Amino acid sequence: MIKALEYYDIIIQKLEEIKLHEIDRIHAAGKLCFDAFKNGHSIYVFGASHAGILAEELYCRAGGLMIMNPVFNPTLMLNTQPFETTSLMERLVGFGDIIFKEAGIKKDDVLIVHSVSGRNSVGIDMAASAKNAGTNVVAITNIQYSKSVESRHPSGKRLFELADIVIDNHGDIGDASVVLNDGIHSAGPTSTVIGATIVNMLALDIIERCETENIEIPVFESANLKPDIERQKRLQLKYRSQIHYK
Repeated sequence: MIKALEYYDIIIQKLEEIKLHEIDRIHAAGKLCFDAFKNGHSIYVFGASHAGILAEELYCRAGGLMIMNPVFNPTLMLNTQPFETTSLMERLVGFGDIIFKEAGIKKDDVLIVHSVSGRNSVGIDMAASAKNAGTNVVAITNIQYSKSVESRHPSGKRLFELADIVIDNHGDIGDASVVLNDGIHSAGPTSTVIGATIVNMLALDIIERCETENIEIPVFESANLKPDIERQKRLQLKYRSQIHYK
């Protein structure tokens, strides 16, 4: 269990780093999202392959915000086979432009883009398209990792160079964190557990701002308890112009 406990300790250390170094940026991203929501605009979340797990984390779950809109594309999801297809598609230049346009993202909306390396074309295209459209961009990425690799986009840009707010996940280069006995390979990626913590902190920042301003909070209740279905329908109707997955 030594390596398992080492991984646990690494996660706790990285969460402390998030608390120490990223809280102001999470707070700023929460304000950006809240202001967009309050003014009738929409919030979207995008990632490719494993990075897309954060879009799923925020999508239609107990305790989650109804107004978080995932941007899914079937060729970038983890159920795509063979699995190499997702890697090829996320490197396809211009594909992110198409996804952005089809998602209907508009000026003054917020787009949260998660990419650990920040080097692949689809995320960069999404961020660049958003900036051109007047959409606010929040990036969740690994700055150290991203700076260690070259962009795969013709612009030469990486995700962190395009976003309005950049939240660093404080991961290791390559994402895996526990060095194996051969001294060469590593295991135990950290981006999902750290990223899920970041986006839920962001959601709670939005919720707290709603509470402060006495705005009814569109939070899902657990379907496995006794949810107030009429409340859920009423809130979905109230915020229907900002909910785009129904």
